[in-house]
Amino acid sequence: MPRPAASREPGLSVRLKFTLSYAAVVLLTGALLLSVVWVFLLRYVPTDAFVGSHPDSPDEFPSRFFPGRNDLIRAFVPAAIWALLALLVFGLIGGWILAGRMLGPLRRITAATRRVSDGSLSHRIELEGRHDEFRELADGFDAMLDRLESQVAEQQRFAANASHELRTPLAITQTMLEVAQSEPARADDELLERLRTVNARAIELTEALLVLSRADRRSFDRERIDLSLLGEEAAETLLPLAEKHGVAVETEGEVALAFGSPALLLQTVTNLVHNAIVHNLPAGGTVRVRTAAGSETSTITVENTGERISPELVSTLTEPFRRGTGRIRSDQAGVGLGLAIVQSIVTAHDGALDLAALPDGGLRATVVLPTGDPGSPHRPMRPSAPDRES
Repeated sequence: MPRPAASREPGLSVRLKFTLSYAAVVLLTGALLLSVVWVFLLRYVPTDAFVGSHPDSPDEFPSRFFPGRNDLIRAFVPAAIWALLALLVFGLIGGWILAGRMLGPLRRITAATRRVSDGSLSHRIELEGRHDEFRELADGFDAMLDRLESQVAEQQRFAANASHELRTPLAITQTMLEVAQSEPARADDELLERLRTVNARAIELTEALLVLSRADRRSFDRERIDLSLLGEEAAETLLPLAEKHGVAVETEGEVALAFGSPALLLQTVTNLVHNAIVHNLPAGGTVRVRTAAGSETSTITVENTGERISPELVSTLTEPFRRGTGRIRSDQAGVGLGLAIVQSIVTAHDGALDLAALPDGGLRATVVLPTGDPGSPHRPMRPSAPDRES
């Protein structure tokens, strides 16, 4: 496990390290230039000084003094030392200023991380300027905070809604038991039937929550399956419900292979078909289940007739405990986790779910799943949701 920041030994700041690095580079460059002067100039000067005249024109050029290498060194070394000291001071001051300017964005990112660690997920860095490594880091951090804040808010809504939904059947059960206790002559069969109904609803909700949790953890085995067979099985299973509602279920399409959990993907298709049957026309409605296969992805589409749905409502249908007509309860409203489970299962299979309202009424739900093994190094990239059609 990583050591906490409080237990780490103190060290030099990044700004000081950059400053020392800049100063070292400047000092090394100056020393290199002085070395070049020695190698290519002073080494060719005679060691001792001498007095002489020009050999060809002694009258025109009288005797002159020519300093030797030792004289030049005595005159050059103090100036070179002072020059190196000036370069060192310049490197330290300039490096400190430049490092401060370069690390300014990093200080903003650090301050943002501290605010986030204190629980302020709404804070954003919003770093200005042109694109560079710091802006890329800041933009990535802001995007991470957007997703994190959205997930935390969704989990909080889910916990609140789950508590409310689970409390309702328990409260009803407690009320019925209190009534039965106060009225011993009340018919036991009626009480037992109501308790059975309430208990069945609580079990259904609990099982849905378990499926949702299982999908989120991705704790399931995968194998090659045919989505067209899942569509036919779901349609056959829900045929009595469809006949009860006067809805015709049609299945068509080609073999569409996908790689995933047969049980969870069957749950996905069943939820989509069930949702399409329940939220349909009062009579004479239809549900169409189609499959299509591609080179890297397979698609299953469930489309139904029904009332017109606003785009605003469509965007919220995958939220837990959200029902097609809002947060209301009816005989077939379910527990409000159908599409939330679908979204979670599809995401766990590295797929994409797209919901689109049809112009004449009804909903089109499209699930796109990769055909490759997620553990394979040649697995295709996660598919994106198809473009919505009017």
